[in-house]
Amino acid sequence: MKTCSINKLLFVALFVPFILFSCSDDDEITPTTSDDDDSGTTSDYADINEWILANMEYYYFWNDEIPDDPDLTQEPSDFFESLLYTYDATSNPEGDRFSYISEDADELISSLSGETTSTGMEYRLFYVSATGNEVLAQIVYTIADSPADEAGLERGDMFTKVNGTTITDENYIDLLYYTTDMTITLAEVQDGSLVDLDETVSLTAATIQENPIYMDTVLEVDGQKIAYLVYNQFIPAPNNSSNTEYDDQLNEIFTEFKAAGATELIVDLRYNPGGYVTSATTMASLIGTGVSSNDLFFREEYNEGLQEEIAAYYGDSYFEENFTDMSGNIGGQINRVYFLVTGSSASSSELVINGLLPYMNVYLIGETTYGKNVGSITITDDTDGDNNWALQPIVMKAYNSLGNSDYSAGFTPDIEVSEDLELVPFGDTSDPLLGTALSAISGSSRFGNVDNEDAPRVIANSVSRKKVTFRKISAEALE
Repeated sequence: MKTCSINKLLFVALFVPFILFSCSDDDEITPTTSDDDDSGTTSDYADINEWILANMEYYYFWNDEIPDDPDLTQEPSDFFESLLYTYDATSNPEGDRFSYISEDADELISSLSGETTSTGMEYRLFYVSATGNEVLAQIVYTIADSPADEAGLERGDMFTKVNGTTITDENYIDLLYYTTDMTITLAEVQDGSLVDLDETVSLTAATIQENPIYMDTVLEVDGQKIAYLVYNQFIPAPNNSSNTEYDDQLNEIFTEFKAAGATELIVDLRYNPGGYVTSATTMASLIGTGVSSNDLFFREEYNEGLQEEIAAYYGDSYFEENFTDMSGNIGGQINRVYFLVTGSSASSSELVINGLLPYMNVYLIGETTYGKNVGSITITDDTDGDNNWALQPIVMKAYNSLGNSDYSAGFTPDIEVSEDLELVPFGDTSDPLLGTALSAISGSSRFGNVDNEDAPRVIANSVSRKKVTFRKISAEALE
């Protein structure tokens, strides 16, 4: 039975997920496991569950909370769930909300790098009325060159039906998350009421690689040049690529911000659920005031046994992630950074916020962030062709240079504001979040704003389903 070793390469968050594990034949640090199955069970799942248990006992952050003698006869996903440190918002808010298992390792690994099979539209869902169970879907953005983009769908478009079936709080998962061929019925608000249109759009899911850099521009307000970046996932490069294409693009963009004379910076993370720690480090290193490769970005903590083993093998420096020296760093031209955030801003998004707090003024505008201060890894079994399961367990907790990691309930915004039902294009100064940031910078109230009481209550969104996590560890890096 093959398990995984730790390698320092990736760190993801989400949700706050931040770490990536994989397996190879040359692993150095590995959990020990017996080849003998003394469980007494004849379950078809026994071997896979033994593999799951061995890895969880070795890597899982809360491995001391794993139950004694778990039932190895369960289906693997149920068995995995039975091992987790139970979360309860009241009695155990520090429990595990984030670990998960996948039946398709290849699909999971691809999605962590922004490659998915989808229609390419990200959307939010809310109730049509205060009393019924009918749900309205609204597109928040489409991925470039995706089926949704090519069909002409845009940010703000709304729909109420999929393949002729009205969306409700009971069927939206089946209709939207597991349907590859869909025809959506568009709707719009007319005179304060939602009206279905006699217009449909047919979409067929395709393999899509998302570039996380959605938009960058320099806005000029009252003589001030304000850099604005919309960044939707922490991804260094396309899937199966060994380069740093997207991170390099970030450096080029910030270099252009500097050359344009920008003295204020707004980074839009409202739909960013996390991603690779390497990209989080790149982002923070481009923003931080006075930071260099000598300064600590964040520090990691693992379970006691793994912490001791890594320290003995690599030394304490393994747990420290410093900033990097970036030619595009804009920190010398700004004294503060504004992040636009929502409940979908998680993991590596929060890692960047927390890591920058000791070094500069950080202002948050929007809604309370997701609250993920822990990181996960991807564990696969490369030695067993019949085992295509993948684990994404939480294995570490992240602290900034001041030792702070107290955002498990999310970061509360300095200025609370939500998006209205009428969405405007990114970069439009009437956008509630961007407009509020511009008002804070300029001291003017002429930019967009919205009364939170009138903002729609989002019940779900597609962004939060992205398979991202604080990813930092992979098998190849420890060799």
